[in-house]
Amino acid sequence: PAEVSRKAKERGKDQLGTLGSGNHFVEVQVVDTVYHRPAAEAYGLEEGKLLIMIHSGSRGLGHQVCTDYLAVMNQAIARHAIDLPDRQLACAPAASAEGRSYFAAMAAAANFGWANRYFLGHLARAAVARALDSTPQRLGIRLLYDLGHNIVKPEEHLVAGDMKKLWVHRKGATRAFGPGDRRVNAAYRSVGQPVLVPGDMGSQSYVLAGTATAMTDTFGSSCHGAGRRLSRTAAKRAVRGEELRRRLEAGGIAVRARSMSDLAEEAPEAYKDVSRVVEVTEQAGISRRVARLRPLGVMKG
Repeated sequence: PAEVSRKAKERGKDQLGTLGSGNHFVEVQVVDTVYHRPAAEAYGLEEGKLLIMIHSGSRGLGHQVCTDYLAVMNQAIARHAIDLPDRQLACAPAASAEGRSYFAAMAAAANFGWANRYFLGHLARAAVARALDSTPQRLGIRLLYDLGHNIVKPEEHLVAGDMKKLWVHRKGATRAFGPGDRRVNAAYRSVGQPVLVPGDMGSQSYVLAGTATAMTDTFGSSCHGAGRRLSRTAAKRAVRGEELRRRLEAGGIAVRARSMSDLAEEAPEAYKDVSRVVEVTEQAGISRRVARLRPLGVMKG
């Protein structure tokens, strides 16, 4: 925490338990297809079961940490005589003072993100229990998985036959450790780490499982979403928020958004076909399908 600037802390202090804008969401889903029964049973998934998927992170605190350390890294590039193919690949040696400070600040931001999702999950559980005049305990509401992305982690991986400690950067990707890996939670170790792949507001999402191939081919990594096809600006030009809301509601998906402009940014047509993305991921062997989730309601920040 000492490596996090006062400005970052100021930006984050009122944001714990808030969703944020952009592609952040809370979505109510139902399991409509199970592909891999053993993994689904380990994860507690079955057809007809309701889930709540939350996508949010470290909010303004994490954004400011990034802004602060981009300036630090740009100075470090010159100091350490680092030749970069692209200036956006700002970096510093991991063992340097700049590298150690950044990793500490990034870890603090990741912890803030986990705490933020915990509070959002608590609020979601309380809302469901209140709506059903029950309690989370009686309803059996539990956490399937929580994981961060857009971070760097020190991990051990096999490289050219030797086990090496690496700094693994995942941007738009997530961990997908395979069966038997000791770093996977014991409850899931026999089937591999859960991989959550949200689709867009109008289509399904997926739960995948990590594989042994991911460990050898992609440093235990897989996609964490469909990926954008249109920029946010292009999406707003192509789609009207009100029309999109009517279209989604006509398809049985309840929608709540801060503004119609924000809703249009995240229109289904702005994203690639998540089913095709997941199919390619499975064909590559870096994760396998466990279950498909159909959206029932979505809240955008």
